[in-house]
Amino acid sequence: MSFSRTRRLRKNQVVRNLIRETSISLDDFIYPLFIVEGENKKEEISSMKGVYRFSIDKLLEEVRELLDLGINSIILFGIPDEKDSCGTSGFVEDGIIQKAIRAIKEKYPEMYVVTDVCMCEYTDHGHCGILTDDGDVDNDKTLEYLGKISLSHVEAGADMVAPSDMMDGRVAAIRSVLDENGYEYIPIMAYSAKYASNYYGPFREAAESAPSHGDRKTYQMDYYNSDEAMREIMADLEEGADLIIVKPALAYMDIIRRAKDEFNIPIASYNVSGEYSMIKSAIENGLVNEDIIMETLVSLKRAGSDILISYFAKDIARMLKK
Repeated sequence: MSFSRTRRLRKNQVVRNLIRETSISLDDFIYPLFIVEGENKKEEISSMKGVYRFSIDKLLEEVRELLDLGINSIILFGIPDEKDSCGTSGFVEDGIIQKAIRAIKEKYPEMYVVTDVCMCEYTDHGHCGILTDDGDVDNDKTLEYLGKISLSHVEAGADMVAPSDMMDGRVAAIRSVLDENGYEYIPIMAYSAKYASNYYGPFREAAESAPSHGDRKTYQMDYYNSDEAMREIMADLEEGADLIIVKPALAYMDIIRRAKDEFNIPIASYNVSGEYSMIKSAIENGLVNEDIIMETLVSLKRAGSDILISYFAKDIARMLKK
């Protein structure tokens, strides 16, 4: 039997490369970074091999390495020394993220800086907003604080803000505050479909943001639902979101694909800590080889992701240079 057209085209690697339907480049990536107070700190996160918390001096060394690798976009998460019920350290001028942004922009202005906008890293209770006397999150009161955090990040030099709190109305509130202060050009990348997921475990260690009581199921999405994600995305777009995030990624590729088909807007998928740690562990234990990293990230592009927020960005950079 003669070869089919498909088999003939697969026979040579050059031809396989020519007809590939999906491409991946370092321009697709945003690399997450965790920032702590102090000096000369580069602390590996025990549950995330190869991922670290950096003090600002060590952060600048990491940014230089990322730029040298060809990674030009980062998203920052702050871990302050002081926390309170209102997350004050999240919006003060000398907060950990604000200082980090200024340091990066002073030394490496070419690095595109996105900031995570939430309150869980800054509150002493670990929830993503202001609590009522009953211990529930006060949605409307929280919006005021999210606006303060966003404005403080942009005033420090952030290029984009990414609200991850999942409060109703947060995109409109942040857009209003930024516009009123002359920052109409700053885009908002909203965590629009953020599920209450078991894949976040290592991140909570990394960011020291686990809730002290209860969980986040009242404001993050139920992983049984798909239509709800479309409603959340539509609401954020109507409020002024410029891009949206689906989080987590691997178990939610149906959501990525559906959002792309229904809205045809730029979509970022967050390849979260649990996904990263599971794959790294499997590689370390010889269950799979390192090529699975590329296969995984390509699958997210194939599903419809335009942007990949991933701890694998440095691994991909090295693979692409081989």
